[in-house]
Amino acid sequence: MDLAQLKANAHRVLDDATIPELPNHYRGKVRDNYDLADGSRVIIATDRISAFDRILAAIPFKGEVLTQTARYWFEETADICPNHVIAYPDPNVVVGRRLDILPVEIVVRDYLAGTTGTSVLTLYKKGQREMYGITLPDGLKDNQRLPQPIITPTSKAFDGGHDEPLSPEQILDQKLVTPEQWETLTRYAFALFARGQQRAAERGLILVDTKYEFGTDRDGRIVLADEIHTPDSSRYWKAESYPARFAAGEKPESFDKDFVRNWVVARCDPYKDDIPAIPQDVIVATAAVYIEAFETITGQRFEIGSDEGRVIDRIRANLAGYF
Repeated sequence: MDLAQLKANAHRVLDDATIPELPNHYRGKVRDNYDLADGSRVIIATDRISAFDRILAAIPFKGEVLTQTARYWFEETADICPNHVIAYPDPNVVVGRRLDILPVEIVVRDYLAGTTGTSVLTLYKKGQREMYGITLPDGLKDNQRLPQPIITPTSKAFDGGHDEPLSPEQILDQKLVTPEQWETLTRYAFALFARGQQRAAERGLILVDTKYEFGTDRDGRIVLADEIHTPDSSRYWKAESYPARFAAGEKPESFDKDFVRNWVVARCDPYKDDIPAIPQDVIVATAAVYIEAFETITGQRFEIGSDEGRVIDRIRANLAGYF
């Protein structure tokens, strides 16, 4: 990554992907989606960064990094399970099959880590040993590797509510999926995670945990959707420094994308106050981390094109065939 080139192109952000010629627009926190008449969905990853239930800023090239990282992994795992990808007409865009998303989000974990209320570390530190239908042993330390990878499913909150922890028994009792679907989901998830860990290790990384979203297509097949093994959906640590940091009780070295979040929290209550203008150096530093993550995870160089035009104009041109 050329930092000078990044700074020179930091104005090229995509904060809105509204394209009136495309039908059935749904704007998510980060992605703009369009459902086409043929049963496909155009998904445009913007550069918006979301935290505290609001949009904080736009990070240059973030949408492209996430789309291209997911593309790398979809291609690396296509032999394991079907995915929703049809085409990549633009670096920020994937066209996928429209799916009926299953109401269970699958999170695979191999370490006692996390910060959210549903993470195994948070629950473990509260004294819980039984969670997600699994019993963990006493004596584990923060960020320690678990005896084996586990699945910690949560309910998929479609209405903006909070995800809730589930056990396999609850999933089946509530008929969220069928027993056959659950068997397939767990088999796919463990196989995808194993492939992810293998490839990550080859790049000097530890794939700590990740989430997967699955849906069913018109034929009832379970299909991998959304994104896979990106910096936003997964936790990566740097393998070389992990043993010493763990032994010292220190936080593992990771791709720390929380520059924006930390800057905001230090200056206001983000749930109540107006967000102050975020300095450009914080924006650029966050973009650099996303690009570093892409290059390290994929082993590919992130190319910043010479196009001086607006990102949305390039996307519109590349999507003209879908109008």
